[in-house]
Amino acid sequence: MNSITPVLSVQDVRKHFTLHLRSGQALPVLHGVSLDVRAGECVALVGASGQGKSTLIKCLYGSYGVDSGRILFASEQPGSEPLDLAQASPQQVLALRRRELAYVSQFLRALPRVGAIDVVAERLLQADPELQSGSADEARWHAAQTAARAQVAELFARLNLPEAIWDLPPATFSGGEQQRVNIARGFVQPARLLLLDEPTASLDAMNRRVVIDMIAAAKAAGSAIVGIFHDEEVREAVASRCVSLPAAQPERSFV
Repeated sequence: MNSITPVLSVQDVRKHFTLHLRSGQALPVLHGVSLDVRAGECVALVGASGQGKSTLIKCLYGSYGVDSGRILFASEQPGSEPLDLAQASPQQVLALRRRELAYVSQFLRALPRVGAIDVVAERLLQADPELQSGSADEARWHAAQTAARAQVAELFARLNLPEAIWDLPPATFSGGEQQRVNIARGFVQPARLLLLDEPTASLDAMNRRVVIDMIAAAKAAGSAIVGIFHDEEVREAVASRCVSLPAAQPERSFV
């Protein structure tokens, strides 16, 4: 893929929610969103609260379906046709999440009783085709896990996460500590498309600076980034450009 071809092309995406406790009333959220994001570019979504910024991020990640429109993700394979994430199967979306698609949300969701370092190392292990195929023996698994944990340890240290808590479940952490685990999980495996929903919201000034540097490094490495940054200082530091989502339109029937 050349630098001109978008990694992500969002074309006239529309999305509504049905309020079942309000007699099935339709709540339009996304109103014909279109944007392109290229390798090495960070597009910041801006606009008032409730305009659908987080909803769009979740549509790009495959957590939400869309009513209409296309979300084209350019394959890493030369000559391959882009995959429409709006029509992709769950298996296709999961495969992308293992290797090419990363998401840092405002909330950390992790398995109970699993230590923070293993929560993040799991992403590296999931991206290893040999491990996922089931062909790796016990020694190969052990070596891969050791290497993954060492890589995560370096990232945790960079994010100033105290070493004493690395093996503890992140559910016991403060909000800022949980967010740093979340950031580590999003950045530990290089992603072709990186989605960021308020990644610095719970961080102090020192760790915000670290995350700004990490985003800059991801851009330099060729990641295409879509993010929401309510902190103007962070947005100005990382955004290549800003995109406002279309404003709400008069309510219409989706039946």
